[in-house]
Amino acid sequence: METRTIFFVGKPGCGKGTQAKLLSEKTGWAVISAGKQFRAIAAEDTPVGRKVKSEMDAGLLAPHWFAMYLYQKALFSLPDDTSVIFDGFNRKVPEAELIIESLSWLTRPFSVLYLHVSDDEVRRRLAGRKETDGRADDAVVDERLHEYYEHTAPAIELFRNAGALTEIHGEQPPEKIAADIRTALNVQ
Repeated sequence: METRTIFFVGKPGCGKGTQAKLLSEKTGWAVISAGKQFRAIAAEDTPVGRKVKSEMDAGLLAPHWFAMYLYQKALFSLPDDTSVIFDGFNRKVPEAELIIESLSWLTRPFSVLYLHVSDDEVRRRLAGRKETDGRADDAVVDERLHEYYEHTAPAIELFRNAGALTEIHGEQPPEKIAADIRTALNVQ
């Protein structure tokens, strides 16, 4: 099987992490999660950890150079024949540009899976998360959606223009979304 480099992108709460995990379970490909790495950094009692925590608590995206440092560190350590799933490293235009450029430079094929959901669905899902883990209040959800439209939507267009974007209907049961993803990637 050819080496695959997969990225998930979409609005907050669209299911990127869930789908990355389901794809990983089906294929054995490792998931490298920006959110997981940033949450680990935010838990550190360091100046960087406190800054990351404060911005995450406000619903802001990390600076693109920080996300890209973590992305490049992971990418450049991968063997040629290793497939990988990146979750959350492609949320701003400079990140999308660097991803396209770095993978072209390495001649490493990649696919970007856009899990499309409505704003109403985002609010419904994140309200459900608030009930279970206290993570999202309305102001944070509003800020996260604002960040999506300001930064991520233009990045998605770059991936579309590069011919790397596959749109997946994200308002279906998780198992159906996972099946659509496997079909789009020609993975069984």
